[in-house]
Amino acid sequence: MPPAPAHAFTRAFTSTSALSRARRRVAVVLVSALLLLGGAVATGSATGPAAADSPTADSPAAAGRGGAWVGTWATVPTATPASATPVLHDETVRQVVRTSIGGDRLRLRLTNEFGDTPLRVGEVRVARRDGGSGTDIDPATDRAVTFNGQTSVTVPAGAPLLSDPVDLRVPPRADLVVSVYLPEETPVTTLHAFSYQENVVASGNATGAASVEATATMTQWHLLSGVSVRTRTPGAGAVVALGDSITDGAETRVNANNRWPDLLAERLRHTGVLNLGVAGNRLLHDPNPPPGSDAEGYAAFFGQSALRRFDRDVLAQPGAEHVIVLLGVNDLGHPGTSAPESEEVSAEEIIGAHRQIIARAHAAGLRAHGGTILPFKGDTLGFHSAENEAKRQRVNDWIRTSGEYDTVIDFDRVMRDPADPLRLRPAYDSGDHLHPNDAGMAAMAAAVPTSLFRPDRAG
Repeated sequence: MPPAPAHAFTRAFTSTSALSRARRRVAVVLVSALLLLGGAVATGSATGPAAADSPTADSPAAAGRGGAWVGTWATVPTATPASATPVLHDETVRQVVRTSIGGDRLRLRLTNEFGDTPLRVGEVRVARRDGGSGTDIDPATDRAVTFNGQTSVTVPAGAPLLSDPVDLRVPPRADLVVSVYLPEETPVTTLHAFSYQENVVASGNATGAASVEATATMTQWHLLSGVSVRTRTPGAGAVVALGDSITDGAETRVNANNRWPDLLAERLRHTGVLNLGVAGNRLLHDPNPPPGSDAEGYAAFFGQSALRRFDRDVLAQPGAEHVIVLLGVNDLGHPGTSAPESEEVSAEEIIGAHRQIIARAHAAGLRAHGGTILPFKGDTLGFHSAENEAKRQRVNDWIRTSGEYDTVIDFDRVMRDPADPLRLRPAYDSGDHLHPNDAGMAAMAAAVPTSLFRPDRAG
């Protein structure tokens, strides 16, 4: 097959696409994935500062002597619907990610977890961004990324792949630019559909270019699921935000990094904050669009259920010590809209899913913090009903009073309208009466006590 033209790629990812329809119709999500696997077939020559690092140079024992690896950025990989799968060929994907905690070295995690064929990557490079916008890089910080010492790699079908350590100082709250060259015809079957960050595609191998001429612009993250850094801060760890579109940043300004986990990271000095929210995510069910519905064109982007992805997206994150859980609104709202009515769940079933997350977090040594479900009366997606409101109240009452979560973060109390507590406060409403705007995201971040997290416990 000939390569897909740039305009076809652009059409798949514009405001008129299935992605945008999904964005308008989904609710909340948060929890991304970092599964520490290897097993790739690497080829090519080793070049650049990272080439001298052996795969075992940063074993747990070595990290104990010289620092620890902690996640600084992550996202949830999902499948793509067949009707919205971009195809790249002899092209470079250049993507911007905002770090949380800083360090003196980094590692990338690529992902082909929803691919059914091996993924051939010709070259990967990483640099700090030059300036406060765009995808230009600071050439002095440009580094080759290697895998088992090689610059090109094949990522097996269904797997992620962790890079070798890269010698690059990463400041906290900095923008990294990751460039991935795909030499062969490549259907992008693993991505994160709603980045709220403009990324670009360029022709040929442009991984080392200071600036690139974009042939397409997208607001997704392709084939990249995590960045970790080596930090020498004693006791540093990571907080994972597990959620849906509210955590993912739905309806926030593009390129502004105003998702509530981003704003929480600004308040923490030495803690990684990882956003593993994904739009449309549910606790109990994977995507299951009714046959013939519009949702068939976008539901795959909702990601696997939180119970299914918990180990990958939370427990496998480097340095994870805490998880903040904000989930449940899509379990209430999707049945009868973007999922079959047969998947309707009770408040007790939602509570049971929360209990399972708490148990699995505690078994792995993590503290679990429960967020109450935000109000959504009058929402434009058709989620609200008297029955769903009663379920929300029951779940929130359990979160507040059961004592099963280590801490309660009462997002509902912060975000509700004092004049009508079943609705979002107007100043925090994006306009769909379900998702917060940028001011609402700031209020949510401010509602999380930084004293919960070491070593920022006194911050």
